[in-house]
Amino acid sequence: MTIALTHATDLVVELARPHEMGACPAGTRRIIPIVGGTASGPLLSGRILPIGADWQTVLAGGIADLDARYAIETADGAVVEVISQGIRHASPEVHARIASGEQVDPCEYYMRTAIRLESGSADYSWVNRSLFLAHGGKVGNTVRLAVYRVD
Repeated sequence: MTIALTHATDLVVELARPHEMGACPAGTRRIIPIVGGTASGPLLSGRILPIGADWQTVLAGGIADLDARYAIETADGAVVEVISQGIRHASPEVHARIASGEQVDPCEYYMRTAIRLESGSADYSWVNRSLFLAHGGKVGNTVRLAVYRVD
């Protein structure tokens, strides 16, 4: 059996300034509010609602454990919850460039997420029965992800 991927949507997730929690027992923690954005693609389009956050933990070696929750409102009014969990890692030099706001080509670092979508809308019930994978990167105050349904 072969696993196939179908392009579902491209996300541009707008971020506010991070709230740094500092060094905690599990690692260096930060909360990054999600304040808007867009979803555009062949299977899912709409606007990202100004609710949610990415609760990040930076581990030893500069590996960031990503845990974001937010919502997309489709053009026809349905709400789709996004639960995105993944990792990002880069060399210290690349990380410094990203942190300074420089646009760094995502091929220079690793950022992948596993995504679950959920909706109560009958028109989007298909998202409840699918898993999604994404790759992308940070560009200024946004995260840009190409999202694929696992078929």
